[in-house]
Amino acid sequence: MIPLMPENHFRFSCHPDVPCFNDCCRDLNQLLTPYDIVCIKNRLEMDSADFLKQYTTRHVGPRSGFPIISLKSESRSDMTCPFVSPKGCKIYEDRPASCRIYPLARAVSKSRGNGKMRQHYALMKEPHCLGFASGRRQTVLQWVADQGLEIHNQVNDLLLEVISLKNQRVSGPLDLKYQHFFYLACYDLDTFKTHVFEKGLLDADSVTSDVLKAARTDDIKLLMLGIQWIKGVLFET
Repeated sequence: MIPLMPENHFRFSCHPDVPCFNDCCRDLNQLLTPYDIVCIKNRLEMDSADFLKQYTTRHVGPRSGFPIISLKSESRSDMTCPFVSPKGCKIYEDRPASCRIYPLARAVSKSRGNGKMRQHYALMKEPHCLGFASGRRQTVLQWVADQGLEIHNQVNDLLLEVISLKNQRVSGPLDLKYQHFFYLACYDLDTFKTHVFEKGLLDADSVTSDVLKAARTDDIKLLMLGIQWIKGVLFET
């Protein structure tokens, strides 16, 4: 792990001519963020509940109690991604953030002085990856922009705020009730939508009509609404 500043350069490429092409899509331990799930299930034109059942596994963080979603591998023998083909990723335009950002790693921290989020990057120069021998030289910020990571980071950082609040205000893991709420609002978004618009889940005074209107037709707005709802349910914010 080589720390990098946003303006630092590195050289990397991944394409079919690289000898290790597709190798990173095997021996898979692929965690999915809520935004990843929205992108992939919409790409596959699937309901979120059906997507989660068919393509993912679920476990619970032992210390936090937060539900964690992983992509289910195609084969138990080599743990292959279900979306990889000999020509590459079949959902490339909607691939998860962790695939997009590689070979970089990203972490965020909040400044104690002004409360702003700070980004930290590192280059994961793994010996099995042969993509470092060629490719254009670019900065970290250029890579982030080229890989379409801005919206991923924006939404994922909202979830980090929930995790941070949990660490500050709630000791021990979440109980089963709040695990269910978190799973519903962050992962099973179509079911959450049904609860919001057909079963009156939200307090009518807690959300503006404009927000509800946008969330009805835009899954990203709906996810942001779900994350905000979770903060209110768990922490009364």
